[in-house]
Amino acid sequence: MSEIHNSPEYQSFRSSVPQKKLVVDDDDKKEWTIYDCGPRCVKCPLICLPPASGTADVFFKQMLSLSAAGIRIISVEYPIYWTMREFCEGLKKLLDSLQLDRVHLFGASLGAFLAQKFAEYTSRSPRVASVILCNGFYETSIFQQTNSAPTFWMMPALFLKKMVMGNFDRRLTDPEIADSIDFMVEKLDSLSQQDLASRLTLNCMNCYVEPQKLNGIEVTLMDVFDDCALSYDVREEMYKAYPNAKRAHLKSGGNFPYLSKSLEVNIFIQVHLKAYDETSYSAKYIEPEMKADD
Repeated sequence: MSEIHNSPEYQSFRSSVPQKKLVVDDDDKKEWTIYDCGPRCVKCPLICLPPASGTADVFFKQMLSLSAAGIRIISVEYPIYWTMREFCEGLKKLLDSLQLDRVHLFGASLGAFLAQKFAEYTSRSPRVASVILCNGFYETSIFQQTNSAPTFWMMPALFLKKMVMGNFDRRLTDPEIADSIDFMVEKLDSLSQQDLASRLTLNCMNCYVEPQKLNGIEVTLMDVFDDCALSYDVREEMYKAYPNAKRAHLKSGGNFPYLSKSLEVNIFIQVHLKAYDETSYSAKYIEPEMKADD
């Protein structure tokens, strides 16, 4: 087991935060896995969407820290969906099931792409108050797999895992980044062939975001400046797509900064959400007397 898996922090999370399974589709095999932390009275929480290799608990450091600060944070792991429309409809039904009208989205890598697509999908009847995109991209052609994406469903799990692990650089000297890779490899190993194939299909099928449809939604772009799976050019394209976005830069952090540099990531998330503290889209519970003091 990895250092992170054996850490007191992760063990505390697993023992104190219940894992829930929810079915929102007609197909009862399509189960969403969620962890819901923080005050339930908050009706515009932060929803976390993991990368292709991740499970809902990869954001445990955010859940523990932000919920302690009074923020409601829900990390989700989506079931097997093969099309973007299916995913967006599923997430919409999940929000309906949780009685959430609007949410803030924090997405990492594939999760960042899905966050943008959901904001775009619901732009006529908005469900997204803001987005934080960590190591994000807005078009799948960067992976140069659009032609083979339709065949992922029948490829062996081992082959699919090798595709994902090709982006993990184990030669890094930073022990925190190395630990984050070990933990994510464990999570990758826990995914079934169909889970992984469906995620890689969403990640690589011919698809792109229309950034203009996110006008009016506050965007924060969170990037690392060391080696990660996304190139400098992809980051620059994101800056061009969202010229008014706030930027959260981390000197290092690798592919999984929410694990390796969680303190910095959590501060950036809190700064992003603070703008909503006095609004109906607050992700944080503020006691009435504290509000008056402000």
